[in-house]
Amino acid sequence: MAAAERKDPYRSYNFLVEIDGITRAGFRECSGLDATQSPIEYREGDDKQLTTRKLPGMVTYSNITLSRGISDDQELWAWCLGARSGKAERRSGSIVLLDDTGAERLRWNFREAWPTRWAGPSFNATGSEVAIEQLELAHEGITKG
Repeated sequence: MAAAERKDPYRSYNFLVEIDGITRAGFRECSGLDATQSPIEYREGDDKQLTTRKLPGMVTYSNITLSRGISDDQELWAWCLGARSGKAERRSGSIVLLDDTGAERLRWNFREAWPTRWAGPSFNATGSEVAIEQLELAHEGITKG
């Protein structure tokens, strides 16, 4: 019997963020790609068992948090300002996982996203780290493409 071909998992450092089809400047971290479906407990009055049934409930999605070094790209900042002024422009996008050759391997598509939180960098005159900003996006669903 021949041995199965080895398939190593992909590494988490090689990814892109696209918002409305445009690849944004190098994000260093992305989190919040998850979904939760809460059970609804239900019991009919004539059930003989002393346990409840568990039915599928609402699906909720965590906010996506993106971290990147601050750059001259002002488009995401303008998107945040629009949301804060009450004109939240909803955009769709993707988190794209690449293999070591730079080829696309997996894609998670989010829809109807808008910026819900922005956090600026911490400054330290004795440090040499890159100034990092965070952008948190609320959205209405993730699909794997």
